[in-house]
Amino acid sequence: MNPPTPPLLEVKNLVVEFPSRRGTLRALDDISFAIAPGEILGVVGESGAGKSLTGAAIIGLLEPPGRVAGGQILLGGQRIDNLGHAQMRHIRGRRIGAIFQDPLTSLNPLYTVGQQLIETILAHLPVSAAQARQRAIDLLGDTGIPAPAQRIDHYPHQFSGGMRQRVVIALALAAEPQLIVADEPTTALDVSIQAQIIQLLKSVCHARGAAVMLITHDMGVIAETCDRVAVLYAGRIAEIGPVHEVINHPAHPYTAGLMAAIPDMAQDRERLNQIDGAMPRLNAIPPGCAFHPRCPRAFDRCTAQRPDLLSAGATQAACWLHDAASGVRA
Repeated sequence: MNPPTPPLLEVKNLVVEFPSRRGTLRALDDISFAIAPGEILGVVGESGAGKSLTGAAIIGLLEPPGRVAGGQILLGGQRIDNLGHAQMRHIRGRRIGAIFQDPLTSLNPLYTVGQQLIETILAHLPVSAAQARQRAIDLLGDTGIPAPAQRIDHYPHQFSGGMRQRVVIALALAAEPQLIVADEPTTALDVSIQAQIIQLLKSVCHARGAAVMLITHDMGVIAETCDRVAVLYAGRIAEIGPVHEVINHPAHPYTAGLMAAIPDMAQDRERLNQIDGAMPRLNAIPPGCAFHPRCPRAFDRCTAQRPDLLSAGATQAACWLHDAASGVRA
């Protein structure tokens, strides 16, 4: 029997805080997960859940005064959360690639896409300028851009939104990173282009053996793309497990609420389901389970004690419904 593949990325008990004059706000609280080589982990939740902040902490791009106040981030067994700015620059791009929501913010409008690709390749790989240009052309071709030898000398504004996102994916893959953090890479695109970009991301990353952390609020994208999914709520993991188990058999009431809110084309409804209330502010996170004020299945223990991730069949859920001591059936 072959030993299990060691994880490429390990996030252990991650805490991210924002000090302010009125006190310290804890935006991520004790988050732990791992991603194996070639695996796509989806991270989903409402706005403000901490999805993008988790990605920024891994990439080393937390905006001051944000800081990693606890826990560890390990890439290939090496701790990276305590590295200095110069050391992280060598890792960012070379070992960790990033794809952001709006391709226009990732591309410099004053330079051709070729100049930006070639600069990235030369910064991280021991190749000549001619080799870097050829690699840039090959990357554009791999990501589905027609006539890449000609388009390499075009500027970002000469590409459509979908084509710009393909350039950004090529840029993220330029130095052959081990991990790609994709922060809502299809949100700014129409549905037909979304499907193309997701399929491209899957095929390119599986072919190269890269691990992917895909941040999104779209459960449809998660279902089509990911191997596992982590559901975040108020800076904590509410549920994590194989994507089809989480989607078809949600173990946390919050996950169940997210799934119920997805329109069902087979049913004729006048109103969509919704989760009552809103995500709590960082300075007003309730005690116990942060979701309990909105939870239809909350009971006394939920208001007083915070649950850790508990075994819930094929997944793990931070919910007292899965603790036998609670005496409540899940």
